[in-house]
Amino acid sequence: FVELHPQLAERLGVADGDRVAVVSRRGRTVTPARLTTAIRPDTVFMPFHWPGEANANVHTNPALDPTSRMPEFKVCAVRLEAVAAA
Repeated sequence: FVELHPQLAERLGVADGDRVAVVSRRGRTVTPARLTTAIRPDTVFMPFHWPGEANANVHTNPALDPTSRMPEFKVCAVRLEAVAAA
C-alpha cells in the first residue's frame, strides 16, 4: 500500500483502496491507496519491508553516503497516477 493525504487523493481522483501507480525515474509499483490525515499532503509513505514488485526501494537512489556507505533508502521523488479498475 501507499499512504497519502485525503487532499492529495482528491486531486488525483483516488478513493481509499483504489489502485495507484507509484512512479519514479527508477521504477513503477501499482498498489492500493491508503488515505490518512497522519501524513502531510505533499508526502507519501510506502512500507519498505516487502520483496519483489512491492519493494518500495526500487524507487530510491542507489547512491551511497560517502562516509557511512549507507544507501539513500528513505527519500525519493515520486508521482502518483490513478490506475483504472480492471
